[in-house]
Amino acid sequence: MSKPMPPPPVEDIYSRLGRTESARSQRYMKILEARAEVAPQGRYRHWDTLRHLTPPEGLTNEQWWLGIKAARRPQQRSLPLVDAAGQHFTYSMPDEAQELLHYITQHASGEIAMPEVVTASESARRQFLVNSLIEEAIRSSQLEGATTSRVVAKEMIRSGRPPVNRSERMIFNNYRALEYLRGETGDPLTPELVFRLQRILTEGTLEHPDAAGRLQTIGEPRVAVYERNTGEIVHQPPPANQLEERLQRMLRFANGEEGTSGFLHPVIRAILLHFWLAYDHPFEDGNGRTARGLFYWSMRVQGYWLTEYLSISRILRQAPSKYGAAFLYAETDDGDTTYFILYHLGVIRRAIEEMRAHLGKKAREIRDFKSLVQRSSEFNYRQIALLVNAVSHPEATYTFKGHALTHNVTRQSARTDLLDLLQRGLFDMHREGKEYVFTPVRGLQQKLRGPVRAAH
Repeated sequence: MSKPMPPPPVEDIYSRLGRTESARSQRYMKILEARAEVAPQGRYRHWDTLRHLTPPEGLTNEQWWLGIKAARRPQQRSLPLVDAAGQHFTYSMPDEAQELLHYITQHASGEIAMPEVVTASESARRQFLVNSLIEEAIRSSQLEGATTSRVVAKEMIRSGRPPVNRSERMIFNNYRALEYLRGETGDPLTPELVFRLQRILTEGTLEHPDAAGRLQTIGEPRVAVYERNTGEIVHQPPPANQLEERLQRMLRFANGEEGTSGFLHPVIRAILLHFWLAYDHPFEDGNGRTARGLFYWSMRVQGYWLTEYLSISRILRQAPSKYGAAFLYAETDDGDTTYFILYHLGVIRRAIEEMRAHLGKKAREIRDFKSLVQRSSEFNYRQIALLVNAVSHPEATYTFKGHALTHNVTRQSARTDLLDLLQRGLFDMHREGKEYVFTPVRGLQQKLRGPVRAAH
């Protein structure tokens, strides 16, 4: 998106309220009495939006903004994150943020009841997790320019074939990085972890391979963020000579060793960690993916375990301009990160709601198909899950390796599952190179509703 219109300085607005200090002060008090709201109509708006709206009676848009800024100022807390000039970023917690945090805490941490589709077995939980990691890997990479389709990307990861171009490599790397974050990392966050994460994300994709796993250095062309259509620079990150110190400060913040003057909610800490890395943009490439990876890390180590089952990037990609605007609103309005916090909280809530709806649908499907398949013969849970998936996606293909990966079982168990379904006439099989590929037969749903051939 284009850079938003920066708000007029409040000092300039105040100076135009009257010819004398007394007149200005009187007019200012009337503005505060008339419309001193943090979020008019419940919306925490930036000047770029507010300037197009009709102000309260008796006020200009600038005077309305002056009153809003005056109402926001007492609620704002300083962050250890500073801009290149040393000015501290701030944040506040309006009612909308409090409401969203309450929902997320209720549904993403502690003892959360999950539908049977996930809790039926460890393999079911593993299948859902793998699907979630694949989805996030694809969408996060597509946000950064990867063009590979979901179908091709899923086939690549599930089959285990090596990536054949840069887009596939980005997605493959992103999947490896998410696995790394959930399996090999804990608390605290260290420089080595951040560098390792960025190295995994960018392996085989950088113009300068030696830039992987390290900060940009003095003398290198500093990366910037551009508007894709116009080429306009919308964000110029801090200079390279600040990056080492800024990284150390970010790590202290991430580990709870440096923060605000009061309590900082864990979810807000994770969101601000995302913002911080993206703002500093310390690497030649992979900054957005690294920032989102650190968000997942922070949520997990702080007890929000459900987050690893969500794909925030899928929602971000549906409206990338809003994602970009959330950053730029903060940067252009005196470092007020509340815009980014509110946007990100909304994304998390939406991801949770969509996941719950998806799981509810899958649970109903599994219950329906369980009754169908169990009428004709005995299938294990892995086969039932595969049959349900095959009915929903008749174009899907399955291999021994992919089935084993999805359910975290041995290749022999996967082979037994698929050959049994082949013998029952529910799948066809052909060979691609050295790999056997299974596809659902035409009319699989109808076959499941009728008598199914017994296994030999």
